[in-house]
Amino acid sequence: MLTEERLLWACALAVEKQHGADAPRFVATRIGALALAGDNAGVERWKAIAAKMAALARP
Repeated sequence: MLTEERLLWACALAVEKQHGADAPRFVATRIGALALAGDNAGVERWKAIAAKMAALARP
């Protein structure tokens, strides 16, 4: 079963695979666009994805 936690990890991995070194910039751009649109749920989801990406980057 795909839990919310696993979905966030899958998204983080997919973003890193698709965007490589530009992944953090891509996520920041998404967060900014969603914030400007007033989509607070979207902002929170992308912040959670960013946190998973940060965890992946730790040794």
